[in-house]
Amino acid sequence: MDENYPDIEIYLAHADIERINTWLNDAIQALPLTARGKSKWLTTGERNGNDIPVMLVTKAADGFASLWFDSPATPWSSDSDCARAAAQALGCEVRCSLGGWQPGDDPDRFLQVLPDGSEGAIDWPDSGT
Repeated sequence: MDENYPDIEIYLAHADIERINTWLNDAIQALPLTARGKSKWLTTGERNGNDIPVMLVTKAADGFASLWFDSPATPWSSDSDCARAAAQALGCEVRCSLGGWQPGDDPDRFLQVLPDGSEGAIDWPDSGT
C-alpha cells in the first residue's frame, strides 16, 4: 500500500505526557500537548509542509488513552505502523485497529503491540466506556 491512511488512531496503555511530547516532537515536530479539558490534550505537528492535528484523550477505553492524528501526512502509512513506532518510543503496550475498517469487519479485533516488538491480533470488545 503506497497511500497513507486519511487519519491514524492508536491506543496507549500508559499516557505519559512528557514521553508522548518528546516522541511527537521527534516524529512530526509537534509542540507540547496542551490540556483542553479534563482528559483531552491537543497539539499540531508538521511534516513536508502539511499540518498534522493531534488529539490525545487520556481516558478513552479500558484505561487506554486514544492518540489521534487527523491527517494523511503522518510518517506512518497505517495505524499498525504508528502503533509499532509508538510502542518502541514510549515503552508501553499500544493497540490499534487491524487495518482500514470496512463495513462487515469485526470492530472488536485489534492489533496489540508490546514494547519488546511482539504483536498479535486480540479481541478487545467495546466496554461501553
